Amino acid sequence: MKIERIEVYHVRMPLLRPWRAGHGDEAAIESIFVKLVSGRLYGWGESSPLATPTYSPEWAGGLFLVLARYMAPQVLGKEVASGEALQALLAPVKGNHFAKAALDQAWWDMHARGLGQPLWKSLGGRKSVVKVGADFGVKDSFAELLSEIEAAVKAGYLRVKLKYRPGWALEMIREVRSAFPTQIFHVDCNSTYTLSDLPMFRELDAFGLAMIEQPLMHDDLVDHAKLQKEIDTPICLDESITSVSKARKAIELKSCGWINIKPGRVGGLTNALAIHDVCARAGMPCWVGGMLESSLGAHQCLALATLPNFTYPNDVFPSHTYYRTDLCDPPVVLSGVSEITAPDTPGSGAEPNPRRLQDQTIAREVISL
Repeated sequence: MKIERIEVYHVRMPLLRPWRAGHGDEAAIESIFVKLVSGRLYGWGESSPLATPTYSPEWAGGLFLVLARYMAPQVLGKEVASGEALQALLAPVKGNHFAKAALDQAWWDMHARGLGQPLWKSLGGRKSVVKVGADFGVKDSFAELLSEIEAAVKAGYLRVKLKYRPGWALEMIREVRSAFPTQIFHVDCNSTYTLSDLPMFRELDAFGLAMIEQPLMHDDLVDHAKLQKEIDTPICLDESITSVSKARKAIELKSCGWINIKPGRVGGLTNALAIHDVCARAGMPCWVGGMLESSLGAHQCLALATLPNFTYPNDVFPSHTYYRTDLCDPPVVLSGVSEITAPDTPGSGAEPNPRRLQDQTIAREVISL
């Protein structure tokens, strides 16, 4: 497929309520949308690093600039026959994983459309039904959190993830576990702690958590390995896994017992597939994470989650969880108890609504032949 036109959009999607986590608070999700065009074929990709470089070194405004001014011109006019070929074109650019992901996911959407296949089948997925979990950020009170968890448990969610940060930590877990002694929980620290917090992590062992997600620095593997030796609860790496190489090293160092794969964070679906395969060969279980993307990004995460080594309920959420009206159509909806079904329509199964895309766009660039 020869890339003849690339459209880059920087959008701001207001949340129903602020999302509060270890890396900071978000009132809206800033995301990058990319449209690739080849003849009559087109594909959409979404990558959401957030508005500020607090989750990772990347941020939405930076993505827009590097895509429009450098990456898109590198790809424009090129014949791109595979995800690997696209990644090879982008390889001279160091890092910038979220930026690469926007192009990569647009290519996969276009590729699947060209085959007349749903994206999940083009990726090699085995079954369309994906198990999902419930997530809760920092709340104003324990009572508010317990009420929302109770609703999730009654709805049948298989597991619940809790954001965890100083001031919303051990006391919160004590309250939650006391109220729900048998529910599956894990906590997500978003790189908030250091090895000096080892006594606190040892206390967490008593609460029977499924895992502790990204407790230490966003780019660390060595200290996570040290921490994992000292505690019984499995560590899950998220921010630290930005490439196939980092995943391989984490496995070799025994830095974790789980790996969270987010397509945006690792440079796109091409790299996410490769990391999935590395983990599967090593016996390292995985699950798919998300960045509160629109329905487009969520559908692309959903397609990835159909692969066999994603064995823990994934972070793919119904659109109404975070947005009054999703920027993309159709919205993500549950198809059963704690599950979402990937669609059988060609491509990702969602794309931006033109009016809402126009209303929520901060900046737009078109690069064409």
